[in-house]
Amino acid sequence: MQTLWYIADPMCSWCWGFSPVIETIREMYKNQLQIELIVGGLRAGATEPLHSSKRSEILQHWQNVQCRTGQSFKFENALPEDFIYDTEPACRALVSVATIDSEYVFPLLHAIQKAFYVNQLDVTRAKTLSQLATNIGIQPEQFIAIYSSDTLKLKTLQQFQQAMQWGISGFPSLVYLKNNIPNFLMRGYCDLRELQTRITTVL
Repeated sequence: MQTLWYIADPMCSWCWGFSPVIETIREMYKNQLQIELIVGGLRAGATEPLHSSKRSEILQHWQNVQCRTGQSFKFENALPEDFIYDTEPACRALVSVATIDSEYVFPLLHAIQKAFYVNQLDVTRAKTLSQLATNIGIQPEQFIAIYSSDTLKLKTLQQFQQAMQWGISGFPSLVYLKNNIPNFLMRGYCDLRELQTRITTVL
């Protein structure tokens, strides 16, 4: 079975916009394609709150995503002044769940995205991520133990590095390997019809 590597970040707005497309693709091609997530680390390790100009720029991106894809966003009170836009914790939560049971990875990805963009929850907090993992059926004690470990921090960093090695410069991206060489099905958002056409050429 052909494997497609989906490189995304749960706090990337275009990845949220692409969410219905990737879910449809996963369902349509479930007997032909294995789709695996690699977290990208969009703003991993950020330590300072967003400058007002950067906040405005990001919110404009969100508006563009909503216009293009129809995905829901809540803009009022989004990205408060003291918010530190560090995507590493949310990425690490996904790697943690993959370690526990890979079947939960895409459900948690969707849960984190919806929590951040629609419900305005702080998905940089371990408590929030643990609750989201619990909501989809993960034992909270197991999640926190794995999520907090140095092993998982390293695993998450290794995924960021893998994305960089493949030359990923934007999210979402879809890659398949041929003779261990990455081939891009898409770099950045792609609609369902176009993506189906591209997948057909791979299959």
